[in-house]
Amino acid sequence: MKKHVIAAVMILLSVPALFALAQAVAFRVHNRCNGSMVSAGEEREYLLYVPRSYDRARPTPLVISMHGAGGWPVQQMELSRWNRVADENGFIVVYPSGKGGLGPRVWRERDVQFISDLIDKLQAEYNIDRRRIYANGLSNGGGMSFVLSCTLADRIAAVGMVGAAHLLPWSWCKERRPMPMIAFHGTADSFAPYKGGMSWVASSPFANIPRWTANWARRNRCEPRPVESVAAADVMRREYPHCADDAAVVLYTIEGGGHTWPGGEPLPEWFAGRTTNSIDASRQMWVFFRAHPKL
Repeated sequence: MKKHVIAAVMILLSVPALFALAQAVAFRVHNRCNGSMVSAGEEREYLLYVPRSYDRARPTPLVISMHGAGGWPVQQMELSRWNRVADENGFIVVYPSGKGGLGPRVWRERDVQFISDLIDKLQAEYNIDRRRIYANGLSNGGGMSFVLSCTLADRIAAVGMVGAAHLLPWSWCKERRPMPMIAFHGTADSFAPYKGGMSWVASSPFANIPRWTANWARRNRCEPRPVESVAAADVMRREYPHCADDAAVVLYTIEGGGHTWPGGEPLPEWFAGRTTNSIDASRQMWVFFRAHPKL
């Protein structure tokens, strides 16, 4: 009898551990990447989505979407919902993975080489339209989009940013070629504050978003006075007109919006703030990208 009791207790004690193990395995399976490569001597991963409509005979646009710090490719895919836009419009999406090491996955300046190598690899495997390669990202991934606009301007046609975490000064960017840019930012973003300044996520102050956008407009040699319009009840649209090479600069300001992807999969509100459904950032970005091929 005593042996049966001990066995029953051991089984009960093992159930939580087995459940936790099963959950961990399920999480890993669900969140694994489907592509890998070596870049600058490091093993790098990415998640690739090719719509069923892909035709090898036709040059196809490529959208590169980068996760935020601490995120990962599947999270960015689900958050942004880029795949459904790709299905509707017939382009390829790739979600590269930042490098984690012993900490969370983040994007670094030296990752420019990885993105360039990734473009090379996809161009070798698919019929990528060289005039229609676009980059976008959330938070740290949005900041990386800025980096790519300064370092891969010869390959990237336009960039998009959501809740971009800008820590590098404008003086860092030596590229003066006009680059079309579309951005989305919430006024209640506690990670990358809309008005700039310090945040709990970084030891350096973030850039003021309206001022950052105005700097980008100067880079693109736009008219200094933006045109503002109401995009939705909680969204204002600001565009700088008559830019050089038609390289438009657009900022969507979400009143009360958090560190979230408009129209995307909501993050926990207690953690990231409110997600608006008044606009769809991915669809708006694609309309913008489609209108701005590389000249």
